[in-house]
Amino acid sequence: MTALRPDNLRQHSDVLHLQSGQRLTLRFVEPDDSDALQTYVRGLSQSSRYRRFLGAASELPPSLLDGFTHAGEDDRFSVIATASVDGVERIVAEARYALNADQASVEFGLSVDDRWQGHGVGAALMKNLECRAAALGATRLVGDTLRSNEVMTSLARKSGFAFTACPGDWRLVRFEKQVAPATPHIPCVSWRRAAQRIALEAAL
Repeated sequence: MTALRPDNLRQHSDVLHLQSGQRLTLRFVEPDDSDALQTYVRGLSQSSRYRRFLGAASELPPSLLDGFTHAGEDDRFSVIATASVDGVERIVAEARYALNADQASVEFGLSVDDRWQGHGVGAALMKNLECRAAALGATRLVGDTLRSNEVMTSLARKSGFAFTACPGDWRLVRFEKQVAPATPHIPCVSWRRAAQRIALEAAL
């Protein structure tokens, strides 16, 4: 799959609706988001960073930060959920997902700002990732997390994921969910359109 062009990323945004009525904008990370994304990661609590990156980390290493900001390269995508706080767009959650075409699966990881946890952000983000996986032609959505990460395991269980052992690492547990085929009415409409255009460009 070809990388999405940086000048087109913001038009492929979705809206996440929280139970409180709050609306968040979900969009691809752009190169200009590097500083804001790094600030977001640094602002996470130590425990949240540990759960997200499966180990101690105070910030994103340069190579990983660069990967986050180039959507579509090597079939890897990064998105941020933003909210307007005092008139300023602020990142309140992020996710990174990758397509494994051979296994028809999408693997993902996510985090939510500590101040926004408990408001349904994670559940809404995972639901959106399901339709993004469907738009890519995947039949499974897969994630790994630390066995001690009760927040993520509870969220995955409530979202309908099944659990298995993670091959090769006893510290982790794998959660997996079957993804329904994409239809013209899937909620992440902007991503479906982007995927269709990318597929068309690749065929030409």
